[in-house]
Parts: sequence; structure tokens; C-alpha cells
Amino acid sequence: MDFESRVLPELRSTLAVLPQLNLPYDLENFRNFPIPECEKSPDVAIKNLMIAGPASELLIKIYEPANRMDKNLPSLLWIHGGGYVLGHPDSDDALCERFVVEANCVVVSVDYRLAPEHPYPAAIEDCYAALKWMADSAVELNIDITRIAIAGASAGGGLTAALSLMARDKGGPAISFQMPLYPMIDDRNLSVSSHEITTNNSVWNRTNNVAAWSLYLGELSGGDISQYAAPSRAESYLGLPPTYTCVGQLDPFRDETIEYVSRLAEAGIDVEFHLYPGCFHAFELAVPKAEVSLRASKGYVDALNRALNHQVK
Repeated sequence: MDFESRVLPELRSTLAVLPQLNLPYDLENFRNFPIPECEKSPDVAIKNLMIAGPASELLIKIYEPANRMDKNLPSLLWIHGGGYVLGHPDSDDALCERFVVEANCVVVSVDYRLAPEHPYPAAIEDCYAALKWMADSAVELNIDITRIAIAGASAGGGLTAALSLMARDKGGPAISFQMPLYPMIDDRNLSVSSHEITTNNSVWNRTNNVAAWSLYLGELSGGDISQYAAPSRAESYLGLPPTYTCVGQLDPFRDETIEYVSRLAEAGIDVEFHLYPGCFHAFELAVPKAEVSLRASKGYVDALNRALNHQVK
């Protein structure tokens, strides 16, 4: 059975109109695509701020309740996706606003440096700097230092998983919950699903994944790769925070996500996982009004709410 016939009918019609990326050749064209405007929520205040990064200033976007009470709120560091080579915080405004409204939290979204201009470890160092800034600025942000979560999708999910490892190994800042959604965490591209998803109309495929990893790792490609670049290479997941993740069955990251979940469980980490049949990479972003997309996004927004507000699962 071919790829398209395996896709859920409610998602299938979108395949014909999805922009087809071919890395590295289309990189600049895709970077120049305008970010679609989204209707701003009156319940959320947004501000941009420049903070000190490891190499240069970093742009962060802060989202918080517009009429928040004078009390500490939980917080989330959100890390955008884009294969480590694309993306900007502005593209996730609607989702970050939803996190604020439904999880009653403060969201910080970081504009980390992109490859190939800034290969590993630039992105993870920027994310760690943003996390440390959040913890150090807890009083100014009026956030609860004991309830800092981190999350991201695709490459943002990979950076989330890497950041959990880095924070654990550096002794902080403490992370109470992580949510690496369909994460890009294994540079080796050896899994069945990595070889299975090869069509151009699948949002993300093997060709783009191999190219993106090469761009991200640069001169390190094929060498001794750090767990902070490819978290699947970590020897141990002991001591990581409680985790939520999901992936589509037709996503090239399916198998590495399943292995990650299994290894987290073996390490005694509480983990919730959802596999969505008939769904391709980032399906809930590509077709946001489909029933399965609404179910998937509600699943991870609710998971964040439970984690940050200490509700019983």
C-alpha cells in the first residue's frame, strides 16, 4: 500500500497542496516564506525581549495572561521546529497563546540560532541559555521556579529532549515536565520508519532528514555524536523529568520516538505516549481542523495543564 492511501481521508486532500521541501536546495526559499497571520487572543499579552546568549543576543517572546493576578504562575519554555535549519518563534504564536489560556502559564519562546550557518552546538546552547535566564529571572517573570516545563515539536522536540539531558547533567535548572512532540532525536537514520517515509508530499521524509542532520552536525557528521545533539545516543535516561510525547504512524520519527518512550519507561520515568494511525509528520499543524488534529493538540495541551497545575492524570 502506498503512502497516500495509508493517510487518513480527512488529512489526504491536504497532501496535494503542501509545499514540497527539498533540502538543502530549497532552504532559502522556505526561509523566505511569509509567516501566516493569526488572530491574536485578547486574553494574552505578548512582548519581545533580547537576552544575553552564549554568542550573541537572543530574541525571546514572552506570552502571559493579559490580566494575570499577582501570583506566581507555572512556565513553559517552547522551542520551535524546523529541522534545525528553519523556523521562527512567530510561527507558533497561536499555539503559545493556547498554552497560556488553557494551562494558565507563562510561555517563553526562544529564537535559537539555525544551521548550517550555526551548526551544533549553537541551538542547544541557546536553548540552555534561555532556560537558565527563565530560572534566574523567576522573580521578574513572576513564575514558580518549581514548575518550569520545556516543550517543542520536531527539531524543537529534539532540542527539548537534549535540553532535559543537559539540565540534568549540569545540575539544573530543574525541569518539572518535558513534552518533546514527534522529536527529531536520531542522526543515524537506521530505523524502519526512516526508510519507510520517502515521498515528497509527506511534510518530512528521509531525504530531508538526512540532509538536515548533515547541515546541523556540519563537520561532526559521521563522527562521535554527542547526546546533546542526538538524544537517542544517550547512554542513560535516568533522572529525566516526567514526559509526554506523540507521533503519527506515517512519520519518519515514529520508531525513534517509540524507542525513546520505551527507554524512558525502562529508566523509571513517567511517560505518556500516543501513536496516531494514518497521520504524517506534524499533521495537527498542517491540517489543524481535522478531527484527529483537534484530538492530538487537545491531548498535549491538556497534558501540559495537568503537569503544571498538579492535576491527577
